Amino acid sequence: MPETILYERHGHAAVVTLNRPERMNGFTRVMGAELIEAMDEADADDGVRAVVFTGAGRAFCAGADLGGGGKTFDYSAADRGEDDHRDGGGKVSLRIFASKKPTIAAFNGPAVGVGITMTLPMDFRIAASGAKFGFVFARRGIVPEAASSWFLPKAVGMPTALDWVLTGRVFGAEEALEKGLVSKVVEAQELMPTALAIVGEIAENTAPVSVAMARAMLWNMAGASNPMEAHLLDSRAMWLRGSSADAYEGVQSFLEKRSPDFPDRVGEMPGLFEP
Repeated sequence: MPETILYERHGHAAVVTLNRPERMNGFTRVMGAELIEAMDEADADDGVRAVVFTGAGRAFCAGADLGGGGKTFDYSAADRGEDDHRDGGGKVSLRIFASKKPTIAAFNGPAVGVGITMTLPMDFRIAASGAKFGFVFARRGIVPEAASSWFLPKAVGMPTALDWVLTGRVFGAEEALEKGLVSKVVEAQELMPTALAIVGEIAENTAPVSVAMARAMLWNMAGASNPMEAHLLDSRAMWLRGSSADAYEGVQSFLEKRSPDFPDRVGEMPGLFEP
């Protein structure tokens, strides 16, 4: 059983709850490992069409657990393995980046430090009206992590990224919405229904393999230097999917004015999603 998170199925959704409410869901090495394991479980389950992340209690995640005091970020003082010089939040971000299922952050409360940066590779971010955000690293004498120097400017643009990172200030949900960090702000009681409605829209109307491939295409092309790279990837993907049973079903269900029943499954097509 996980120590720091809950993993539950709600229909076609895997709901991952950060579950250290007494510490405002502060991030630890154990939590990072358990989040990666949760992503592995969701990817392996063809019944899961999307993964929703939220927090227990009044916070989403207040950042790294600072219980270690001033040495919290002194990795040289810790007993770590040969690969443990790597940033733990970055490991989580890269695993989410590689997900075969859409990912949704449902911010029930404050998301600060790694609590916000690890969500930047997620595909949807929605917030309760009382949520707050902060890229507070410079105020703690450290720097942004979880690959946020790549993800954040792509999400909100360089001027906004510089404002938030260089000042380290905390800001509210409305500013996050205005700048594009979140796509929706809802009342607290509507947060999970809104997230699960997104999962339902995906599950009822789209082909799982097409969603997985499209997600990989969009994210991997975010750093492309020329549209020709995207054209070559698009061409390969269209060739692969155009002859699939899903493509036949997608067209026929449209012509017959009925809901589609896509037969292909992500778990049956390993290795298909890399560009």
